[in-house]
Amino acid sequence: MAEKNITLCILANPISLRYAIDFDEYQLFQSHIPTCYLFVPIEGPLVMHGATRQNFPNVDEYRRPRFVTPFDGGLDLTEKNKLFARDVDDFLVQNNLIDKGNKIAIEKLSPSSIQAVESLNYQVQDADCVVEKAKIIKSSGEIECIKHAIDVTELGMKLMQEQTKAGLTERQLWSILHQVNVANNGCWLEGHMLSSGPRTNPWLQEATERVIENGDMIAFDTDLIGPKGYMADISRSWVCGGGPGTQVQRDAYQHAFDEVHFNIDIIKPGMQFSELVEKAYKRKSIYQHNHYVCAYHGAGLSDEYPKIYYEDDWANDGYDGIVEPNTVLCVESYSGAKDGDVGVKLEQMVLVSETGTETLSHYPFEDSLIQ
Repeated sequence: MAEKNITLCILANPISLRYAIDFDEYQLFQSHIPTCYLFVPIEGPLVMHGATRQNFPNVDEYRRPRFVTPFDGGLDLTEKNKLFARDVDDFLVQNNLIDKGNKIAIEKLSPSSIQAVESLNYQVQDADCVVEKAKIIKSSGEIECIKHAIDVTELGMKLMQEQTKAGLTERQLWSILHQVNVANNGCWLEGHMLSSGPRTNPWLQEATERVIENGDMIAFDTDLIGPKGYMADISRSWVCGGGPGTQVQRDAYQHAFDEVHFNIDIIKPGMQFSELVEKAYKRKSIYQHNHYVCAYHGAGLSDEYPKIYYEDDWANDGYDGIVEPNTVLCVESYSGAKDGDVGVKLEQMVLVSETGTETLSHYPFEDSLIQ
C-alpha cells in the first residue's frame, strides 16, 4: 500500500479476508455475495463490517455492513451505496487519513459501489494486485500451514488409491478426498478435477457419473483448500487395477514425469519468468498440442501470482517477473496426444529457497509406469 500511495484497502474477497484476519465465515457465499468487508488503512484500526464472530486476529472494531448487493439490499442500491461511500469518507476523516492521499483500493464489489466512492473525489483502483503482491513471499508460519494442507491431501490421495476399483464412479472416488479434507478442518476443493479412461484426454474434464473400469488411467488435480485456508495443489495419475498399463499409458506418464522433474531442477531464485520458459523441458511433438495451461504457477491460500505460461502462449499471455526466495510454485504437466484417449496429469509443489528448491509434496509416483 505504501509503495502505491494507497490510503485505504477495502477487502471483500474471502481469500483476502482469510489472509488479513483469518476470516472463515461462509467463504464460498462471500465469494459471490460479498456481505462482509474489511477496512485496512495504511495506518490505524482495521474495521470489519458484517462478521458474526468478533474475535478475529488483527481486527480493532466490528461494525454493521451496508448491504450493497441485490440479495442483501434489493434491486435499487443507490441509497445504500451512498451510505457505503459516506462510511468510507467518515472513516478516513475520523482517523486523520485525509492528508495521506485520496487513493483507495477496492476489491470484489459492484461498479455502483465504486462509483459512489469516486463521486466523493477519491481515486479508486483495484486492490487485487496489491493483495497478490503482499502474498508472494511466504512466512515460516504460512509454509507450515501449506505443509499441513499437503499432509491432509496426501492422506486423502492414499485412501483414494487404496479404494480405486472397477465399478466406482469418478464422483464416488473423488468424494473420498472431500471427506478427508472436511474431516481435518479443511475448506473446499476448487473443482472436481478427476477423470478416467478416455475422459482423461483432453484435460479439464471434471468428474462425472462415468463408471471406472479396470485398466483405465485415472488422473486428478487436487486444487484443495485445506486447513487454515491454505492450498495443496498436487496431481497424480494411476491405472485402475495397477500394473504396467499399456504402452500408450506408459509413454504419456513418462513424458509428464520427465517434464515435472526437469522443470523443478532448473528453478533458481533470481531467474526471470521468461528465462524459466526458455529453459523449460522441450515437450515431444506428440504432446505439444494438448499442453497444460501453464508450466508453473504460484500457490498459497489458492492459486496465486505468478502464472508462467508455456512458450507457445507467451506472446499472447506471458508477463515477466522474478522468481523470489520463499515463494511456492506448482510445477505442472499434462501429457496426452491430440485426439487420443489417454492423458496423464502430474504436479508437484516446491518452495523456492535461497539456492534452489525444496519439494513440498511427497506422494509417490507410479514406478510401474516409469520406463
